[in-house]
This record gives sequence, structure tokens and C-alpha cells, in this order.
Amino acid sequence: MKTFLPKAEEIEAGRGWHLVDASGQTLGRLASAVAQLLMGKRKPSWAPHLDVGDYVIVVNSREVVLTGKKWDDKKYYSHSGYPGGLRERTARQLAQKHPGWLVWLATKRMLPRNKLGRKMAKRLKVYPGPDHPHGAQVPKPVDLKEFF
Repeated sequence: MKTFLPKAEEIEAGRGWHLVDASGQTLGRLASAVAQLLMGKRKPSWAPHLDVGDYVIVVNSREVVLTGKKWDDKKYYSHSGYPGGLRERTARQLAQKHPGWLVWLATKRMLPRNKLGRKMAKRLKVYPGPDHPHGAQVPKPVDLKEFF
């Protein structure tokens, strides 16, 4: 029996759009479900060396939930490249300045760390409120309970 490998035009034709509502969802669980959709792991044509995933729109990312004391204890680091250029922000500070970054960062860090993962991350659209400009693509709402 031969292994089925979809052609590039079959992959593009099979891409769908999914709408995920992040309000009241735990950050890590939400990010793992979104990463599965971006990678296409629930499709029968999935292969680790192919990008068969779908587009994902996350709305209400401002209302995501962190458990415990993570709002103040979880740290995000960035470095400017200069001596003494290390910046440290808590999850609360990051969410106040850029509401969608928490969801975007958590999801991106669950994707492969290579060219394929960077290509998958471009199909992730995160919006802090309930509105998004992708209505013409007719995204299908996703129930996250089927992932857990």
C-alpha cells in the first residue's frame, strides 16, 4: 500500500477557515487546539513534512483566562541585542499593551520551530474584540470541547 501524499493544489483547495472564540478559555488549552488546526493534525492527509493546516481566526482574545497567579508571575522576556537590553514583562503588562499577543505567542510556540512553522503562523489571525474582517471567507465556528 502506498502512502497518500496530496499535491500542492489539493492542499490549497482543502484549506478551510475556522473561528475560535477565546472568551473564558484557558490560554494553554486554547493555544494547543488552535495549533492543531493550524498544523492540520486532525486531517487524514496530515504529514509532518507538509503544511496541510487551515486558517484560524481567534476573536475575544482579550478575555482569555490564566489560572493561579500567572497574571503576575508569568514573565515574557525580550532582548534588544544591546548590553543591558533584556526586558521583562508580566502577562498582565503584555495583555494591557497588546491584548492579542498572549494568544499569538502561546500558539506560535506550539508550532514547529522551522520554515514550516513560520508559514503556519502566518495563517493565524488574532483579534482582541468580537469583530474581524474575514467575513467573506465564511469561517466555521469551532467548539473547543471536542479537543479536550
